Amino acid sequence: MDLALKDKVVLITGPAKGMGRAVSLAFAKEGAKLVLTGRDTAAIEPVAEEARTLGVDAIVLACDITKDTQVATMARHALEHFGHIDVLVNVAGGSGTVGKPGWENTQAEFEEIVQLNMTGCFNTMQAVLPGMIERRSGKVVNVGGTFGMRGRAGRMAYSASKWGLRGITKSFALEAGPHGINVNCVAPGMVDGPRFRDKVCATMAKQHGISIEEAMQRHAEDYALRRVSTDEDVANACLFLASDVSRQITGVDLPVDGGWAML
Repeated sequence: MDLALKDKVVLITGPAKGMGRAVSLAFAKEGAKLVLTGRDTAAIEPVAEEARTLGVDAIVLACDITKDTQVATMARHALEHFGHIDVLVNVAGGSGTVGKPGWENTQAEFEEIVQLNMTGCFNTMQAVLPGMIERRSGKVVNVGGTFGMRGRAGRMAYSASKWGLRGITKSFALEAGPHGINVNCVAPGMVDGPRFRDKVCATMAKQHGISIEEAMQRHAEDYALRRVSTDEDVANACLFLASDVSRQITGVDLPVDGGWAML
């Protein structure tokens, strides 16, 4: 199926590794033009270069998405280069503390993850939506998380931030919908990769006296499909919600979790 994403201008936050890298290259394979942004441009540049080898125009812009002035500057440079932005994909985010009860979180720990997972997305949406509204066309895909749908012991700050992102997504969907803009949220469950293995599984392994592989299997057994999601699974969901194949879908939370949050 042709998703009609060729030559669409796609702004992606957090593209350097993991899900962000997979999302960026998935759009590149569809022929989209890329604006890749984050704090560490040296880490992002190899992804941009890989996209360019696929024949697409990809630029890298430095930006801390928690700083509204930096986001505004980044968006302006993107518009100067491409003229408009068709799709915004907010991948950038953090996991916060793992395995610590909520009452043991410091205010600084709580505020740090809320700033990144909520304020960062708000800033980028605020920067690009006026242009989309003017053109009466646009897609926004926020990457949330299933712990923002069911909650999770030991992940209070992260869960709170992803619950908040759901509210931001739904409110913007209602406000931007009359202007022809879709705003949705992809909610990954556990996604295999270094952060999942080295932080989440390592914490569980230590708590229960098991190996990291055993911890991974315990997570998989929680899911109907008995497997942990991959970066590519998340990327494919982002492609779907960024395309006109999903033109009549807005304000939704799409779990990509093998059957955990909704079952």
